[in-house]
Amino acid sequence: MTPVAVTVLGDVVTDVVVRMREPLEIGSDAAASISTHGGGAGGNVAAWFAAAGASPTLIARVGDDDAGRMLTGALADAGVATVVAVDPVEPTGTVVVLVDPSGERSMLPDRGANLRLVPDDVSDATLAAADHLHVSGYLLLDARPRPAAQHALARAAELGTTTSVDPSSAAPLRHLGAQRFLSLIDGVDLVTPNLDELEVLTGTRDAAAGAQALTAHCREVVVTLGAQGALWTDGRATATVDARRVDAIDTTGAGDAFLAGYLTARVGGAEPADALAAGITLASVAIAKPGARPRGKLGAGPGGAGAGGLRGGPGAGPGGDGSVGSSP
Repeated sequence: MTPVAVTVLGDVVTDVVVRMREPLEIGSDAAASISTHGGGAGGNVAAWFAAAGASPTLIARVGDDDAGRMLTGALADAGVATVVAVDPVEPTGTVVVLVDPSGERSMLPDRGANLRLVPDDVSDATLAAADHLHVSGYLLLDARPRPAAQHALARAAELGTTTSVDPSSAAPLRHLGAQRFLSLIDGVDLVTPNLDELEVLTGTRDAAAGAQALTAHCREVVVTLGAQGALWTDGRATATVDARRVDAIDTTGAGDAFLAGYLTARVGGAEPADALAAGITLASVAIAKPGARPRGKLGAGPGGAGAGGLRGGPGAGPGGDGSVGSSP
């Protein structure tokens, strides 16, 4: 079967991962282990798409430097086709990721060349070749790359390509404002907030109620709920799937892995509950290892966009009964 073709519009960075062995001591020392990895929400989710068996293409921008060349090459090696512009001014982005002893992470981004993505970086040919376009919300949260993201979403809709947006991060989302962000994503096929982002967008931490409210702006909503799993709704039906019990090592790439697993299945024709389960499975792999990227190809999801997929009927049944544990 033909793999699901997904175009990802997003960021590529070097992640400097600081795994704290003890709580941070402000103004003093705390033991840690430090490593570098390829990162960025766009690059990460594209790599997880490849691991899930999809055929991903990443549109992004890097600096004219060794980091940009290494990151682009690593994505190609992971099975990601890259349409990456080289910026003559800004360096490739870097994010410092602080991972606390429980596995939870906080990020300090310097996005560099990612902020200079422009509409001309997005071609109709790349969009038309895809079954689905996924846009990292970071590009909508900052005014500089926002026109590129808006252009991509508008052209994808005109070309009949389904679309999804990940709100990405609660703090910059709060700074932009819920109504402004909702106006930017109005009409997309899928939005995928976590519980913190849902609260910013809707004013509630009730996943079912908040997701229902978001269906006024998009066709479907998936809320990731950490140890409680994930919830899907289209405003008429609802599906939920529990998380799996996993010893968390690093949650940095969990949300990106979930999105890739979910979308590979859903765009390929899976029912919502089955797609949620596919997302949970891939997220469980992500948090059981260090770094935000997969290690090789993990398996294939359904091939080709089917009638029961993102633009098909709801068909939602009850979710699975896995154990509670760490999740995206």
